[in-house]
Amino acid sequence: MNSTKTAISLQKSLLDRVDTLAQELDISRSRLFTLAVEDFIQRHKNQKLLEAINSAYDDTSDPEEQIMLQKMRRKHKELVKEQW
Repeated sequence: MNSTKTAISLQKSLLDRVDTLAQELDISRSRLFTLAVEDFIQRHKNQKLLEAINSAYDDTSDPEEQIMLQKMRRKHKELVKEQW
């Protein structure tokens, strides 16, 4: 795996918490940042996928469709009424 070094700016208190967690997990600070960023990217992908799925299944209809549905329901009632 190719690695690239980078520099980031963090508040001292956050860096202290990162160092503490890295020590608790017995991993390097770099590994902890890598895991965190990978997790963030995956969550972002999942959120975008969920939004796309929700958009595809959005059941809201436009006014024309509502009118058509009302007409279809009336016609269906008439047909069913005659059968019973």
